[in-house]
Amino acid sequence: MTRSDGYLLDNRQNEAAQRFDAFAALFDPTTFRHLEGLGVGPGWRCWEVGAGGTSVVSWLAKKVGPTGKVVATDIDTTLLTSVARPPVEVRSHDVGAEEPPGEGFDLVHARLVLVHVPDRERALRSVIQALRPGGRLLVEDADPALQPLLCPDEHGPEQRLANRLRQGFRALLADRGADLSYGRKLPRLLREAGLQGVRADAYFPVASPATAALEAATVRQIRDHLVERGLATADDIEQHLANVEAGGMDLATAPMISAWGRKV
Repeated sequence: MTRSDGYLLDNRQNEAAQRFDAFAALFDPTTFRHLEGLGVGPGWRCWEVGAGGTSVVSWLAKKVGPTGKVVATDIDTTLLTSVARPPVEVRSHDVGAEEPPGEGFDLVHARLVLVHVPDRERALRSVIQALRPGGRLLVEDADPALQPLLCPDEHGPEQRLANRLRQGFRALLADRGADLSYGRKLPRLLREAGLQGVRADAYFPVASPATAALEAATVRQIRDHLVERGLATADDIEQHLANVEAGGMDLATAPMISAWGRKV
């Protein structure tokens, strides 16, 4: 992620690990399918941008093997210590403000990262700069404006409350520089940056236990911000968490748009 005192979802908070576990359950199958399609294999040099959790880093490490390398970066590497051994190198790094941690990468991958980076243009240039000619870039980012509802089937008070809190979450993200329509721009941005063979698709789960786990962890992580901004009351938050725990709502995520291409 980007280094900023205003970043809403700090890796140092207790709920961060729960959120990364939920992301892994929700999105790893899609991510791994794309990485397989890009041909990741033994000897590849990979940069995992804003790694956060360990699931993608561990998967890449197995694929590249002892002759390859995986550089895993984040502004807070606390959750990456368990994978900090060859072929994985863990570095503290701000993709929106610092030079790339190397060059000549066969693959650069960023998932749910650039949407939060205030200087997204610089970050995208940086990850492309780090690729070797012929190297592959896979960027996967959310588009909360494309599907803004936590409960697409808003049929009762529980769903209305859930969607109101989701609107508050989106407002907090926008206040901190997130581009809530970034995901849909990725194919165009990759083409404009000169990548070839650009393709993209989108995925968002509905009614998954992992979506409920992600929602509960996220709301606990941002509850003070919601209350301080007047976007929700403490009672609203407690009621919503109870509703999520009861399991009677079909919860969705914003679409994750995956875009990939090859550097000439």
